[in-house]
Amino acid sequence: MNNELLDKLNDILRHEWTGVAQYSQAGFVVSGFWREVYSGMFAENAKECFGHAQLIGDKIVALGGVPIIERNPVKQSNDLAEMLNHGLAFESAAVKQYTEALDLCGDDRALVVFLEDILKEEQDGVDEISKLLREPSAVAASSDRASSKAG
Repeated sequence: MNNELLDKLNDILRHEWTGVAQYSQAGFVVSGFWREVYSGMFAENAKECFGHAQLIGDKIVALGGVPIIERNPVKQSNDLAEMLNHGLAFESAAVKQYTEALDLCGDDRALVVFLEDILKEEQDGVDEISKLLREPSAVAASSDRASSKAG
């Protein structure tokens, strides 16, 4: 199999491992009025990342490679708006990585469909977080409380 493709899939796997940690951490530390809503959302995003990691890891092995176990640095914050922006950056980077992997698939239609299915979920994540960030009052209220506690 294509070593460039295996390297890209391992880059994706590293990114998904990062998502498990980053979203889990956000779910742990989110506080205030919106905790009940956002803690669950972050936990679900962590589960989705873990599911993607399982799929990609299995695919790497099926293609003759060895799945990576490292992750990238985790972006952390106590501020909800910043957590959401970290999430948007994470999901956007995932869309980019899956798109790059698709360019390396050649005529392997099954692999293309496999990656496109995950890409759609990543794009859904971009769309959902983008919509959340358009509601400035809830995010601003959380940010104001977080910054007043910091001082």
